[in-house]
Amino acid sequence: MNLESPPRTERIGFVGLGTMGSFMAANLVGAGYPLTVWNRTPGRANELIASGAKDAASPAELASSSDIVFLCVTDSPQVEEVLFGENGVAQGASEGVLVIDCSTISPVATRDFADRLHEFGVGMLDAPVSGGSEGARLATLTIMVGGDADDFDRAHPVLSCVGATVSHLGPHGAGQWAKAINQIILAGTYLGVAEGIALALKAGLDAQKVVDALVAGAAGSWVLQNRSAQMIANDYPLGFRISLHRKDLDIGLALAREVGAVLPITALATTFEDGIIAEGHGDDDISALARPIRRLSGLD
Repeated sequence: MNLESPPRTERIGFVGLGTMGSFMAANLVGAGYPLTVWNRTPGRANELIASGAKDAASPAELASSSDIVFLCVTDSPQVEEVLFGENGVAQGASEGVLVIDCSTISPVATRDFADRLHEFGVGMLDAPVSGGSEGARLATLTIMVGGDADDFDRAHPVLSCVGATVSHLGPHGAGQWAKAINQIILAGTYLGVAEGIALALKAGLDAQKVVDALVAGAAGSWVLQNRSAQMIANDYPLGFRISLHRKDLDIGLALAREVGAVLPITALATTFEDGIIAEGHGDDDISALARPIRRLSGLD
Protein backbone atom coordinates (compact mmCIF):
# COMPACT_ATOMS: atom_id res chain seq x y z
CA MET A 1 0.00 0.00 0.00
CA ASN A 2 1.33 3.46 -0.95
CA LEU A 3 1.03 5.71 2.07
CA GLU A 4 2.76 8.71 0.51
CA SER A 5 0.83 11.99 0.33
CA PRO A 6 -0.57 12.86 -3.10
CA PRO A 7 1.45 15.44 -5.01
CA ARG A 8 0.52 19.09 -4.50
CA THR A 9 -0.92 20.45 -7.71
CA GLU A 10 -1.41 24.14 -6.94
CA ARG A 11 1.60 26.17 -8.06
CA ILE A 12 2.46 28.71 -5.39
CA GLY A 13 4.17 32.07 -5.75
CA PHE A 14 5.50 33.92 -2.71
CA VAL A 15 6.34 37.64 -2.67
CA GLY A 16 8.13 39.02 0.40
CA LEU A 17 10.80 36.96 2.16
CA GLY A 18 11.29 38.89 5.36
CA THR A 19 11.31 37.49 8.89
CA MET A 20 7.85 35.94 8.52
CA GLY A 21 7.65 35.29 4.79
CA SER A 22 10.88 33.32 4.53
CA PHE A 23 9.69 30.78 7.11
CA MET A 24 6.21 30.56 5.58
CA ALA A 25 7.64 29.98 2.12
CA ALA A 26 9.97 27.30 3.49
CA ASN A 27 7.01 25.48 5.02
CA LEU A 28 5.23 25.50 1.67
CA VAL A 29 8.28 23.96 0.01
CA GLY A 30 8.41 21.41 2.82
CA ALA A 31 4.76 20.56 2.22
CA GLY A 32 5.56 19.67 -1.38
CA TYR A 33 4.15 22.66 -3.24
CA PRO A 34 5.94 23.86 -6.39
CA LEU A 35 7.12 27.31 -5.29
CA THR A 36 8.31 30.42 -7.11
CA VAL A 37 9.62 33.35 -5.06
CA TRP A 38 10.41 37.03 -5.49
CA ASN A 39 11.84 39.50 -3.01
CA ARG A 40 12.66 43.18 -3.39
CA THR A 41 16.09 42.66 -1.79
CA PRO A 42 18.24 40.20 -3.80
CA GLY A 43 19.75 37.24 -2.02
CA ARG A 44 16.93 36.55 0.43
CA ALA A 45 15.76 33.59 -1.68
CA ASN A 46 19.05 31.66 -1.77
CA GLU A 47 18.13 29.04 0.85
CA LEU A 48 14.69 28.52 -0.66
CA ILE A 49 16.17 28.06 -4.12
CA ALA A 50 18.58 25.52 -2.69
CA SER A 51 15.52 23.71 -1.30
CA GLY A 52 13.88 23.52 -4.71
CA ALA A 53 12.08 26.86 -5.17
CA LYS A 54 12.40 28.87 -8.38
CA ASP A 55 13.37 32.54 -8.46
CA ALA A 56 11.34 35.02 -10.51
CA ALA A 57 12.63 38.26 -11.98
CA SER A 58 9.47 40.21 -11.07
CA PRO A 59 6.06 39.77 -9.42
CA ALA A 60 4.52 39.60 -12.91
CA GLU A 61 6.78 36.72 -13.91
CA LEU A 62 6.04 34.98 -10.61
CA ALA A 63 2.27 35.38 -11.10
CA SER A 64 2.44 34.03 -14.66
CA SER A 65 3.59 30.65 -13.35
CA SER A 66 1.45 30.50 -10.21
CA ASP A 67 -2.08 29.45 -9.31
CA ILE A 68 -1.93 31.04 -5.86
CA VAL A 69 0.21 34.09 -5.02
CA PHE A 70 1.11 34.91 -1.41
CA LEU A 71 2.13 38.42 -0.39
CA CYS A 72 3.91 39.17 2.88
CA VAL A 73 5.17 42.76 2.74
CA THR A 74 5.19 45.76 5.06
CA ASP A 75 2.32 48.12 4.32
CA SER A 76 -0.48 49.19 1.98
CA PRO A 77 1.76 51.11 -0.49
CA GLN A 78 4.03 48.06 -0.87
CA VAL A 79 1.05 45.78 -1.47
CA GLU A 80 -0.31 48.17 -4.09
CA GLU A 81 3.08 48.41 -5.82
CA VAL A 82 3.55 44.63 -5.91
CA LEU A 83 0.03 44.08 -7.23
CA PHE A 84 -0.45 46.96 -9.66
CA GLY A 85 2.92 48.60 -10.24
CA GLU A 86 5.21 48.07 -13.21
CA ASN A 87 5.71 44.30 -13.66
CA GLY A 88 3.21 43.74 -10.85
CA VAL A 89 1.17 40.64 -10.12
CA ALA A 90 -1.86 41.92 -12.05
CA GLN A 91 0.20 42.16 -15.24
CA GLY A 92 1.26 38.51 -15.10
CA ALA A 93 -1.67 36.74 -13.48
CA SER A 94 -4.09 34.81 -15.62
CA GLU A 95 -7.81 34.60 -14.88
CA GLY A 96 -8.50 32.37 -11.90
CA VAL A 97 -5.31 33.14 -9.97
CA LEU A 98 -5.90 33.71 -6.25
CA VAL A 99 -3.90 36.30 -4.28
CA ILE A 100 -3.49 35.68 -0.54
CA ASP A 101 -2.24 38.80 1.20
CA CYS A 102 -0.65 37.99 4.57
CA SER A 103 0.52 41.57 5.07
CA THR A 104 -1.04 43.74 7.78
CA ILE A 105 -2.70 46.68 6.06
CA SER A 106 -5.85 48.79 6.17
CA PRO A 107 -9.16 46.98 5.58
CA VAL A 108 -10.19 49.90 3.36
CA ALA A 109 -7.14 49.39 1.15
CA THR A 110 -7.78 45.63 1.13
CA ARG A 111 -11.30 46.05 -0.22
CA ASP A 112 -10.02 48.43 -2.90
CA PHE A 113 -7.29 46.01 -3.99
CA ALA A 114 -9.77 43.12 -4.11
CA ASP A 115 -12.12 45.13 -6.34
CA ARG A 116 -9.29 46.10 -8.69
CA LEU A 117 -8.01 42.53 -8.93
CA HIS A 118 -11.54 41.32 -9.70
CA GLU A 119 -11.38 43.38 -12.92
CA PHE A 120 -8.49 41.11 -13.99
CA GLY A 121 -10.42 37.95 -13.07
CA VAL A 122 -8.14 37.46 -10.06
CA GLY A 123 -9.46 36.59 -6.60
CA MET A 124 -8.09 37.87 -3.31
CA LEU A 125 -8.11 36.94 0.36
CA ASP A 126 -6.79 39.15 3.12
CA ALA A 127 -5.06 36.71 5.48
CA PRO A 128 -2.90 38.53 8.03
CA VAL A 129 -1.09 36.31 10.51
CA SER A 130 -0.17 36.33 14.19
CA GLY A 131 2.32 34.23 16.11
CA GLY A 132 5.65 35.91 15.56
CA SER A 133 8.72 34.44 13.94
CA GLU A 134 8.37 31.30 16.09
CA GLY A 135 4.90 30.67 14.72
CA ALA A 136 6.07 31.26 11.17
CA ARG A 137 8.97 28.83 11.60
CA LEU A 138 6.87 26.12 13.28
CA ALA A 139 3.80 26.61 11.02
CA THR A 140 1.65 27.36 14.07
CA LEU A 141 0.47 30.81 12.98
CA THR A 142 -3.02 32.09 13.58
CA ILE A 143 -4.42 33.23 10.22
CA MET A 144 -7.40 35.62 10.04
CA VAL A 145 -9.06 35.52 6.64
CA GLY A 146 -11.46 37.81 4.82
CA GLY A 147 -12.91 37.21 1.36
CA ASP A 148 -15.27 34.96 -0.58
CA ALA A 149 -16.13 31.61 0.97
CA ASP A 150 -15.23 29.69 -2.20
CA ASP A 151 -11.79 31.28 -2.31
CA PHE A 152 -11.30 30.46 1.37
CA ASP A 153 -12.20 26.80 0.76
CA ARG A 154 -9.70 26.67 -2.10
CA ALA A 155 -6.97 28.29 -0.01
CA HIS A 156 -7.54 26.39 3.24
CA PRO A 157 -5.29 23.39 2.47
CA VAL A 158 -2.44 25.73 1.54
CA LEU A 159 -2.95 28.03 4.53
CA SER A 160 -2.98 24.98 6.81
CA CYS A 161 0.63 24.33 5.80
CA VAL A 162 1.72 27.63 7.38
CA GLY A 163 -0.76 28.04 10.23
CA ALA A 164 -2.42 25.95 12.93
CA THR A 165 -5.57 28.08 13.25
CA VAL A 166 -7.14 29.29 10.01
CA SER A 167 -10.42 31.20 10.38
CA HIS A 168 -12.75 32.70 7.78
CA LEU A 169 -14.16 35.82 9.43
CA GLY A 170 -16.23 37.43 6.70
CA PRO A 171 -15.92 39.42 3.46
CA HIS A 172 -12.88 41.30 2.17
CA GLY A 173 -11.33 43.33 4.96
CA ALA A 174 -12.60 41.15 7.81
CA GLY A 175 -9.20 39.52 8.27
CA GLN A 176 -7.54 42.93 8.53
CA TRP A 177 -10.10 44.11 11.07
CA ALA A 178 -9.32 41.03 13.18
CA LYS A 179 -5.57 41.62 12.89
CA ALA A 180 -5.99 45.23 14.04
CA ILE A 181 -7.91 43.96 17.07
CA ASN A 182 -5.16 41.41 17.69
CA GLN A 183 -2.49 44.12 17.69
CA ILE A 184 -4.52 46.32 20.02
CA ILE A 185 -4.95 43.47 22.51
CA LEU A 186 -1.23 42.73 22.29
CA ALA A 187 -0.40 46.34 23.16
CA GLY A 188 -2.23 46.03 26.46
CA THR A 189 -0.86 42.57 27.15
CA TYR A 190 2.77 43.60 26.63
CA LEU A 191 2.30 46.65 28.82
CA GLY A 192 0.67 44.56 31.56
CA VAL A 193 3.44 41.97 31.54
CA ALA A 194 6.10 44.72 31.54
CA GLU A 195 4.48 46.34 34.59
CA GLY A 196 4.26 43.02 36.40
CA ILE A 197 7.92 42.25 35.73
CA ALA A 198 8.95 45.72 36.89
CA LEU A 199 6.98 45.31 40.12
CA ALA A 200 8.51 41.89 40.81
CA LEU A 201 12.02 43.22 40.29
CA LYS A 202 11.42 46.29 42.44
CA ALA A 203 10.05 44.05 45.19
CA GLY A 204 13.28 42.03 45.15
CA LEU A 205 11.59 38.84 44.00
CA ASP A 206 12.98 36.28 41.60
CA ALA A 207 10.99 37.50 38.59
CA GLN A 208 11.39 34.25 36.67
CA LYS A 209 9.96 32.26 39.57
CA VAL A 210 7.03 34.66 39.69
CA VAL A 211 6.42 34.12 35.97
CA ASP A 212 6.62 30.35 36.41
CA ALA A 213 4.01 30.57 39.17
CA LEU A 214 1.63 32.76 37.17
CA VAL A 215 1.89 31.42 33.65
CA ALA A 216 -0.66 28.61 34.13
CA GLY A 217 -3.11 30.83 36.01
CA ALA A 218 -5.54 33.57 35.04
CA ALA A 219 -2.67 35.96 34.23
CA GLY A 220 -1.14 33.47 31.82
CA SER A 221 -0.67 34.50 28.20
CA TRP A 222 1.55 33.87 25.20
CA VAL A 223 3.38 37.09 26.02
CA LEU A 224 4.00 36.11 29.64
CA GLN A 225 5.25 32.67 28.60
CA ASN A 226 7.34 33.68 25.60
CA ARG A 227 8.52 37.26 26.19
CA SER A 228 8.82 37.75 29.96
CA ALA A 229 12.42 36.45 30.00
CA GLN A 230 13.42 39.18 27.55
CA MET A 231 11.81 41.80 29.75
CA ILE A 232 13.60 40.45 32.81
CA ALA A 233 16.95 40.47 30.99
CA ASN A 234 16.21 43.84 29.34
CA ASP A 235 17.31 42.32 26.02
CA TYR A 236 14.92 42.23 23.06
CA PRO A 237 16.07 40.05 20.14
CA LEU A 238 13.87 40.22 17.10
CA GLY A 239 10.63 38.32 16.98
CA PHE A 240 8.33 41.07 15.66
CA ARG A 241 9.69 44.58 15.14
CA ILE A 242 8.23 47.22 17.40
CA SER A 243 8.27 49.65 14.45
CA LEU A 244 5.89 47.35 12.58
CA HIS A 245 3.61 47.05 15.61
CA ARG A 246 3.54 50.85 15.79
CA LYS A 247 2.41 50.92 12.15
CA ASP A 248 -0.31 48.40 12.96
CA LEU A 249 -1.57 50.47 15.90
CA ASP A 250 -2.12 53.39 13.53
CA ILE A 251 -4.43 51.12 11.53
CA GLY A 252 -6.32 50.16 14.69
CA LEU A 253 -6.66 53.77 15.86
CA ALA A 254 -7.95 54.85 12.44
CA LEU A 255 -10.56 52.10 12.52
CA ALA A 256 -11.52 53.12 16.06
CA ARG A 257 -12.11 56.69 14.92
CA GLU A 258 -14.21 55.39 12.04
CA VAL A 259 -16.59 53.45 14.30
CA GLY A 260 -16.40 55.63 17.41
CA ALA A 261 -14.44 53.29 19.72
CA VAL A 262 -12.16 54.65 22.46
CA LEU A 263 -8.76 52.95 22.90
CA PRO A 264 -6.86 54.63 25.77
CA ILE A 265 -4.40 51.77 26.35
CA THR A 266 -3.54 51.71 22.66
CA ALA A 267 -2.95 55.46 22.72
CA LEU A 268 -0.56 55.01 25.65
CA ALA A 269 1.28 52.21 23.85
CA THR A 270 1.77 54.38 20.76
CA THR A 271 3.34 57.10 22.91
CA PHE A 272 5.78 54.63 24.45
CA GLU A 273 6.56 53.06 21.08
CA ASP A 274 7.21 56.46 19.48
CA GLY A 275 9.80 57.11 22.19
CA ILE A 276 11.42 53.70 21.78
CA ILE A 277 11.69 54.17 18.01
CA ALA A 278 13.07 57.71 18.43
CA GLU A 279 15.82 56.26 20.65
CA GLY A 280 16.89 53.96 17.82
CA HIS A 281 15.28 50.74 19.02
CA GLY A 282 12.65 50.35 16.31
CA ASP A 283 14.10 47.02 15.19
CA ASP A 284 13.82 45.52 18.69
CA ASP A 285 11.12 42.99 19.41
CA ILE A 286 7.78 44.40 20.57
CA SER A 287 8.65 43.24 24.09
CA ALA A 288 10.87 46.34 24.18
CA LEU A 289 7.72 48.07 25.43
CA ALA A 290 9.28 47.12 28.76
CA ARG A 291 12.05 49.70 28.22
CA PRO A 292 10.08 52.79 29.32
CA ILE A 293 8.34 50.86 32.13
CA ARG A 294 11.71 49.78 33.51
CA ARG A 295 13.12 53.29 33.16
CA LEU A 296 10.14 54.95 34.88
CA SER A 297 10.47 52.38 37.68
CA GLY A 298 14.13 53.24 38.22
CA LEU A 299 15.42 49.85 37.07
CA ASP A 300 17.68 51.23 34.33
